[in-house]
Amino acid sequence: MTATFVVRAADPGDAAELKRLGDAVAAEPEGWLATQQGWRSVGDERRYLRAIRRYPHAAVFVAEAEDGSIVGRLSIARDQHPASRHVADLGLMVAQSHRRQGIGRALLAAAADWAREHDIAKLELHVFPYNEAAIALYERFGFVREGYRTKHYRQGDELVDAILMAYEL
Repeated sequence: MTATFVVRAADPGDAAELKRLGDAVAAEPEGWLATQQGWRSVGDERRYLRAIRRYPHAAVFVAEAEDGSIVGRLSIARDQHPASRHVADLGLMVAQSHRRQGIGRALLAAAADWAREHDIAKLELHVFPYNEAAIALYERFGFVREGYRTKHYRQGDELVDAILMAYEL
């Protein structure tokens, strides 16, 4: 089954749907996100999305399904250090029910377009080494492995590794 969806800039009105998506992905036993405590509150997400609209160095994109549900989220933020302002960091999540249907790729393409418009030359992200499907998606898109971060994230009582991947525009 192929999903029908639209990629667009996130709006503060998406906060409740983004909270639902974040909580669902965080609760998956595979531990895809760096947090298992769930997503920020609806109010905090709404405030974040309002602030991001006024901040030229970051953006949030969503994939909205035909029924109005948010099935994907991508955040992008430019590094603020003067020596690395040409680099932006990404975070991506897709609802389990909508994976492998082109949503991740479409969100990555939106991020690449945004980056080009904002004079960013390099996108970076972290991915857990066991998330083979995500690694394959990023590599198909053109990301390359640049490094390995040992014990970089805490998941419960455990410290887990991360692969640093990058995409040059």
